[in-house]
Amino acid sequence: MMLQAVMILGGTGLVFAVFIALANRKLWVWEDPRIDAVASMLPQANCGACGLPGCRAFAEQAVDGKVSPAQCTVSGEAAREAIANYLGVDAGEERKRVARLLCAGGTDLAVQQAEYRGLPTCSAAAAVAGGGKGCAWGCLGLADCESACSFGAIQMTVTGLPKVDPDLCTACGDCVEACPKGLFTLLPLDGHLLVQCKNLVQGDDALENCKVACTTCGKCVMDAADGLISIASGVAVVDYDKIALEAPKAVERCPSGAIAWLNGAQFAGVPVMQRSNR
Repeated sequence: MMLQAVMILGGTGLVFAVFIALANRKLWVWEDPRIDAVASMLPQANCGACGLPGCRAFAEQAVDGKVSPAQCTVSGEAAREAIANYLGVDAGEERKRVARLLCAGGTDLAVQQAEYRGLPTCSAAAAVAGGGKGCAWGCLGLADCESACSFGAIQMTVTGLPKVDPDLCTACGDCVEACPKGLFTLLPLDGHLLVQCKNLVQGDDALENCKVACTTCGKCVMDAADGLISIASGVAVVDYDKIALEAPKAVERCPSGAIAWLNGAQFAGVPVMQRSNR
């Protein structure tokens, strides 16, 4: 009986092994070995800044010639050139984008109408009557964006606003998803005009809660090139497809300073908070 059982089990195992071997031969798909090589040259951040779901997917697209090495904004120039040389293609050019905060109302400029006491996150504060800031659209300053940034590109300033370092920002979009107020957006670095306000209260009434609120006075629209800035949904909006028309003149008559001309980091020169536990 024992020998019979062993033979049955052995025979069954042999049959399954044959089926598995045949299935492997039938279903086996050849994969270009260059994919592994390119993937090893990528930063393995899997941040999605390139628009693809990870570095492996980017490597596959690069080998197929569907994306250029420059599209990986997280890789340094040397790494992008190395990938291009390995694949025998041009590295390409990618218009650098960075995260920008659509709010300039820090604790020194915006009214705080209530004190929030609870879980120290923006998402938790926003769930409690909007967070206690006078401006319902303003930054809550509890650093959800800083915590979400895997690249250390965001630091909180002493006035409770996040400061983005464009040299470290990869436009991965994590801060965009983390902000419960929807205040972050990804914009081209060479787009210098920025409307640092999302409030929808028109006129001088907006200034009661924030000294740098957009009042939709329309002066920036009149001073900018035709079609560059418009007043939409109660706030000034810049058309970044018309960057070539940009000029600092558009910000000169803004009565509150809601629209700014940026040459580098947003809130450049503003001290950041020292966090011993971060």
